[in-house]
Amino acid sequence: MNAPSSPGPGPNPGDVQGIAFTLDGVDELAFARILRDVMHDAAFGKPLQIQAQEPRPGLSARLTVAFRRQDRTRAVAAMQRLKTLLLRHGVQVDSVHVPDADEKS
Repeated sequence: MNAPSSPGPGPNPGDVQGIAFTLDGVDELAFARILRDVMHDAAFGKPLQIQAQEPRPGLSARLTVAFRRQDRTRAVAAMQRLKTLLLRHGVQVDSVHVPDADEKS
């Protein structure tokens, strides 16, 4: 499996989009467990990138699946997988924003 990494340089930086998940009520231990599962799952490998923001006082944890437009189909599949992983950890996903194919982030 390829480890999640930067989408890499490309012809247009505006091609990078992201699907963001805000994880309200997730503590540091639960976030570490979720992140471990994500990092070991092939669905999130190259060319996708997972960006993580750990929970802090007053701020919710956040995971973002970053991708280039040409990888949108793979990113949507990874989003579905992430929703499954989150539910396995007892995290309810209320809403997710998926950019349109021609929308710029």
